[in-house]
Amino acid sequence: MALHLIKLSVGTKSVEGLMEWHKNPRAKSPDGHPCHVTRMWPKRETELLDGGSIYWVIQGLVQCRQRILRLDEVTGGDGIRRCAIVLDPVLIRTTTATRRPFQGWRYLPGTDAPADIGPARAGDDSLPPELSAALADIGVL
Repeated sequence: MALHLIKLSVGTKSVEGLMEWHKNPRAKSPDGHPCHVTRMWPKRETELLDGGSIYWVIQGLVQCRQRILRLDEVTGGDGIRRCAIVLDPVLIRTTTATRRPFQGWRYLPGTDAPADIGPARAGDDSLPPELSAALADIGVL
C-alpha cells in the first residue's frame, strides 16, 4: 500500500481554485509541472515516490489528490534548502473526509486515504463544502 502526504491548501476555496493556483508560474517547477515547496524534506522519500500522492484539504475537507512525481531540491533567496514536491498536473477528486487544521504536511498511510471518485461520478456537480462535510460526517460520502 502506497504512502501519501496530506496538506492543507491554505486560502483555496474549491478544487477549481487549486487548479487556478497551479496555473500561476510561482506554483510550477522549471519543467512546468505544478509543485509545492516546503521546508521539510520527507524522510520516507522512497515510499512516497512509489505511487504516493498528496491529498489536499480544502475548506476542512479532503477533496482531491495529485500524484507525486519527484522531490526536487530548491534553494530560496535566503540560501535555505527546501523541498519542491513536483506533482502530476491532473487533480483526482476523492470522496470527502473531514480534517481539522494542522501545520505543514503529514504522512497518510494508503489504508487511511479517501477513495477516488470513480469515472461514473466524475461529471457530478460539486456539493457545497458544508453539505459535503455533513454527508461525510454521517458516512454518506
